[in-house]
Parts: sequence; C-alpha cells; structure tokens
Amino acid sequence: MKLDLGVTGLRVLITGASTGIGAATARVFASCGARVAIHSGSSAEAASALAAEIGATDVVSGDLRQRGSAADIVAAAAEKLGGLDTLVSNAGAIVGRTPLHDFDDAIYDEVMALNVRAVAELARAAHPYLAKSAMASIINTGSIAGRNGGAPGSGVYAATKAAVHSLTRSMAKEFAPAGIRVNAIAPGVIETPFHATTSAEFLDSVCRTIPMGRLGRAEDCCWPIVFLASPMLSGYVTGQIIDVNGGQFMP
Repeated sequence: MKLDLGVTGLRVLITGASTGIGAATARVFASCGARVAIHSGSSAEAASALAAEIGATDVVSGDLRQRGSAADIVAAAAEKLGGLDTLVSNAGAIVGRTPLHDFDDAIYDEVMALNVRAVAELARAAHPYLAKSAMASIINTGSIAGRNGGAPGSGVYAATKAAVHSLTRSMAKEFAPAGIRVNAIAPGVIETPFHATTSAEFLDSVCRTIPMGRLGRAEDCCWPIVFLASPMLSGYVTGQIIDVNGGQFMP
C-alpha cells in the first residue's frame, strides 16, 4: 500500500539536484508520485543519471551564479511541467574556507551570488507560477551555520545562510496573500559531497557534539522538505526554519 503524503501530482522544481540533499529529495518526491524537474548547475552527467534512475523527470540546466539564469531555469521547468507548485531552492556552496580578516573577494562574490541572490531571484521568478497553484510552496535550504556562525573559515558562507533564513521569513510574509507558503530547512553536518574535502578528524570532532551520535544523511533532510511541500501535512506552516541536525543546535 502506497502512503499518501499529499504530494501526488505536485509539480516540483529542485535546484542543485544532481547530488546530495537535492538528489535524495528528487528521489523521494518521485517515489511519492510528484512530477520533478531536476536542476543541474555543473553536474549534467549526474543529473541525467538521476533522471534515468527515477524516471519521468525533466532536467533543466543553468549557472545560478549568473544574473538572469534563475528566471530561465524556472521558466524552463514550468514549461516542462505545465506549471509549478513547489520550488525547492537547494543549490548552494561554500566555495572555499577563508578567515574573515583575510577573505577572498572573488569567493565572497561567488558565494553571495549563489547562496543569496539566486534564492531571491528564483523566488521572484517562481512567484507568478506559484500564485496560480492551489498548493504553492517554497522550501529554501539554509544551514546550521546560519544559526551559529559556522566553523572557522566559513564566516561568509554562514552569513549567506543567515540571509536565507531571513529571506524565508520575509517571503513568507509577502507571499502569503498569493497563497504561497515559504519555509526552510537548516541542515547540520550532512554526509554529502559538500563535505568531500572535510577532514575525517574534523568530522569526528563534530560528531562528538551531536546528541544523536552520528552525522546526518541526505535522506534525513528530504523528508522534512516533503513535509513542508505537502499542503495536507503542513498547510498552516509558513515562515519556519526547520532544524535537521541531530540535536547539535537547539534554538
């Protein structure tokens, strides 16, 4: 018996969906009967493989660091899906670790463009499509770093994720009259390609600070996203930041 989570037939665009949390989320939405458009920035091969794996999924490409790309991505997804019900704004990166007293200007601009401006641009582009839906929602991917300032060297990244949290609340207020709910998840340290270059020693030290005694998995994040997308499960939930961190940070 297939469990009805209220997302069957939902038209979903997931950015940064080639790997990690985005890919896991695409798999879950597809398994629940949603129609999914996968966005790929630089991992076209992985996106194509994922599309083939889960079936009946469209792939849209574009570099969200570039102005105007967000509008093209949303328009392409909406055309393929015949509209849009849910935007999962998941694309983001740390790019590089650098201390705030000596941060790199190029890295700063790139992280701000991808993690903050693109989130705002995607929401702006999606708004007209979502306003036509009776099940509209946006789910942004924030971070525990936006809650606690992040680890040494990730101050710029942490600032961008704090901005995502703030944008989420502002969007929730402004988009509510159009019937669009806006929420975010704030993952802790998740075992994904994002941490591929993080030292094992550092990850072990982080693990010791987590009450649940383990690092997160991508699958730990995708179900909260599905919950927030489902009007049946969260129809009266908006403007919320859902922490998914095993208890590492408790607001």
